[in-house]
Amino acid sequence: MSVTVEDLSTSEVAKRVTGALRSNGIPMAERFKLDIVKSEVVAKLWSTVTKYTVNYTHADGRKEMLIREVVDHGHAAGVLALDPVRQTALLVRQVRMAAYVAGHTEPLLEVCAGLLDGDSPETCALREGEEELGYRLQNLRKVCDAFASPGALTERITLFLADYSPEDRIGPGGGLRSEGEDIEVIEMPLAEANALIASGGIVDAKTIILIREAWHIFSPFAPKAARGTWPEGAEGVSPRDGFPI
Repeated sequence: MSVTVEDLSTSEVAKRVTGALRSNGIPMAERFKLDIVKSEVVAKLWSTVTKYTVNYTHADGRKEMLIREVVDHGHAAGVLALDPVRQTALLVRQVRMAAYVAGHTEPLLEVCAGLLDGDSPETCALREGEEELGYRLQNLRKVCDAFASPGALTERITLFLADYSPEDRIGPGGGLRSEGEDIEVIEMPLAEANALIASGGIVDAKTIILIREAWHIFSPFAPKAARGTWPEGAEGVSPRDGFPI
């Protein structure tokens, strides 16, 4: 007989999760040990690059001295603006230097995003909506926190969905000239944005996460009652939590 999560109590689920994180009866946290022996700042410009010497204990008990470089430029927030009535999305298109030198020479299509710069993720998302998109976004909904590239970056990005309508436009957008930004604002149907992921037209990770989350809600395959609507009384949670999907 198969057992679903709904059949298990909270304590039973916790026990099964804990068991999955053990190997040979040894807790995960005790199997992998990392001790920082030395840290050295090797570059400090827009980002800080630090070289760490670490004493790493493998799961089988082997010890090894490793060198790892970590890039720190702070945390960030990103937001996908959606018109729930017209089922359109606002994206930005801009040249990204790292992608360019990696061989992706075309400008990238992305959700608007930026570094927190001391603000909360919510304040940052709304600020970037005004600066990059030229819209005062409404009904901000947190989707998740995610590490952008945990093998090398400390950056953790908080991702949101939000509403917009033509009446919410307050300016041309395009980013700040003082920061060297040259951003084109693109409005397209959400279905088209979702299709661009499969075709390779959208390759940015945060953008893929948010478009897929939005498509999960607004897709024709979602329950009819849920399409084009947000849950009521769901402040500060993912829209998914409010839909019977």
